[in-house]
Parts: sequence; structure tokens; C-alpha cells
Amino acid sequence: FIMLTYIFMLAWLGVTAFTSLPVYMYFNLWTICRNATVVDGANLCLDLRQYGIVTIGEEKKVCTSSESFIKMCDSNEVNKYNSIFGNSIIYDVVHYLMVLSANWAYVKAACRMQKYEDIKSKEEQELHDIHSTRSKERLNAYT
Repeated sequence: FIMLTYIFMLAWLGVTAFTSLPVYMYFNLWTICRNATVVDGANLCLDLRQYGIVTIGEEKKVCTSSESFIKMCDSNEVNKYNSIFGNSIIYDVVHYLMVLSANWAYVKAACRMQKYEDIKSKEEQELHDIHSTRSKERLNAYT
């Protein structure tokens, strides 16, 4: 079971890493687009080698001064992904709160069960002590 849990943890780590790359790329692109519109005349470049899209030997840069970059920043896709990621963040926070409350309820129930077990074991110990004390009294009474 531990080995299976470890394998699932590694698989989930891979899924998380694979899905976080587009978010990282989008955030960098959105930041460069926003900064290019704020600072006129700045020549900011996006190097595609840092994302692993192109090989290290190739030099593929998209700079703010190029026409394709301006079209890309003005396109609806950049704004559309902004709303998609914003909604996914809201869903993730709601999911996190649901899991957190379920875990809290589980821990609270476990604490109550532990208190019950402690009280039960103390009562059993007291009964055992009473029984052993009476047995010793009976033995002393016979002698």
C-alpha cells in the first residue's frame, strides 16, 4: 500500500508539473504584454528556449517591437485565458476549503474517539483494580 501511494504521489507530481507549465508561460506572456503597453518604447523579449518549446541551439525570441507580438497581445486569447485561469483558481480555492473542512471534521471525530477510548480504558483499569483489591481482601480473610 505504501508503494502504491508513493507511485500515485509521483504520478500526481508529474501531472502538477505538466499542467503548471502553461500557467507559467501564460503569466510571463501576460506580464510582458502588460508591461509593453505601460512602458512605450521598451524592447522586451520573450525567449522560447526557457520553456523548452525550441531547442537550446535555436534562438527564437518574440520581441515587443515585432508586429506578431503586438497582434498576439491584442488578441482575445490572452484575455480569454485570463478569465479561464481566474475561474479555475476560484474552483481550486473552493475545492481546497471543502477538503480542509472534511479533514477538520475527521480530526475532530478522531479526537472525540480518542477521549472515549481513554475514558473507557480508565474505567476498565478501575474495575480491574477494584476486582484485584477485593480478591486480595478475600485471600487475607481466609488466612
